[in-house]
Parts: sequence; structure tokens; C-alpha cells
Amino acid sequence: MDKTVLITGAGHRIGAQIARSLHRNGFSIAVHYNSSHAQAQALVASLNAERKNTAIEIQCDLSSGPFVDKLIGAVSNHWGRLDLLINNASIYEPSDLSVEDPDAWNRIISTNLRAPYMLSVGALPMLREARGAIINLTDIYALRPQLGYAVYCASKAGLVGLTKALALELAPDIRVNGVAPGPIVWAPGDDPHHRLEVMQKTPLGRLGTETDVANAVCYIATASYVTGQIIEVDGGRSIFI
Repeated sequence: MDKTVLITGAGHRIGAQIARSLHRNGFSIAVHYNSSHAQAQALVASLNAERKNTAIEIQCDLSSGPFVDKLIGAVSNHWGRLDLLINNASIYEPSDLSVEDPDAWNRIISTNLRAPYMLSVGALPMLREARGAIINLTDIYALRPQLGYAVYCASKAGLVGLTKALALELAPDIRVNGVAPGPIVWAPGDDPHHRLEVMQKTPLGRLGTETDVANAVCYIATASYVTGQIIEVDGGRSIFI
């Protein structure tokens, strides 16, 4: 296909599976990571072993510094084009409303909402030239908040709004969509009672997989008549009353 994609937070978990799936579909992959260097390095090595010069790794902190120039510049210098931007990197942590914590607010909002906006704007010239697409990884908790995660939920709700606004503003040249995972991977330290409650409220009665999310991303990446949509991959969790 000779197409390129930049995926933030692609060193491990869902981001890494998205990278593998898109690579199998012919994309060259720019793997962004912040701290998961070993995982990102191993992923890039495995992709390049399948097809030479089809993957690179780029380290930077999306919460601070000149990350836009570094990421977009690396893709431009290496391949000279960008067809797809996937804003996957995210900070998921609880909010303690009894403590005023502006640093936590800034860290979560910067990574989960500001970075996708800034990267989308920075990628516009190459995406317009390629008539490409943007895919944002949101969350079903954007619309049905999770107790104890106020700032995280606010950041994802903002990302849903940003997805729809950019889809309107960037049409017809660039498509913009979102994928909202539901119960896919348990967070470290999740309460077993919380896990049981989530399963009881998920119509399909089981966890999804990272591949389920990656399959939805691959569909949207090539669905030329789909824009402004949020695809929920949640086993029906979002329709449970």
C-alpha cells in the first residue's frame, strides 16, 4: 500500500496490537513511546524483520516539550508522507477530589486531549496531501463516567468532542473518527468487585481483546465514507441500563 501511520503510545498493549494489525495490512509504522523503550524497540525490530524499513521508533513525552515537531518531523524525514494519525497514548488514573492537584489535571489533560489536538494540527499538511485520516482512541467512560476518574473521563469526553469537531472542519480532505474501547484489559490494581460488576453489566459477559480494538481501527482506516463517528468496542457495555 505504501502508506504510513503514526501511532502514539504504541510501545505496548492496545497501541502495539494496532501497529501489528496495520502493518499486516501494508502500512509502514511510526511507533511513538514515552517510557516503554524495550517494548517499542522489540516491536519495531519484529515489524522490520517482516518487511525491511517499514517501522521506526520515536521517543518523547506528550505532556511537555516540542513533541509535535519531533514526531511529525521524524515521519516526514523518514518516509516523506503521512496517511494516518492514531492518537492512542493516554493516562488512566483515578482523581482524588478531596485534594487539589493541578499537576494531575495538567498531566492527564495534556496527554489525553491537548496532544491529540496539537498533533492533528501539526500533521495537517501531510494528511491533506495524502487525503488521509485521524483516529482517536476515546473511551466508553467519556459518555458514561467511571466513579473516581473525573479528570480522565473529562479528558476523553473532550476527545470525543474534538473528534467530531475536526471531522466537520477537515472534511472532505481528511476523515476523523474515534474508537471507544470498553472492558478490554484490566488496569493494574483494579478491585475484584469492580471487575465482577463490569462483567455483570457487559451483555457479552466477557472481556474484549486488544485485537478487537485493532480490528475496528483497521476498518475505520480504510472506510472512505465514514467520518465523525465513534465506534464503541465494548461488548455492549454502553447499552446496559
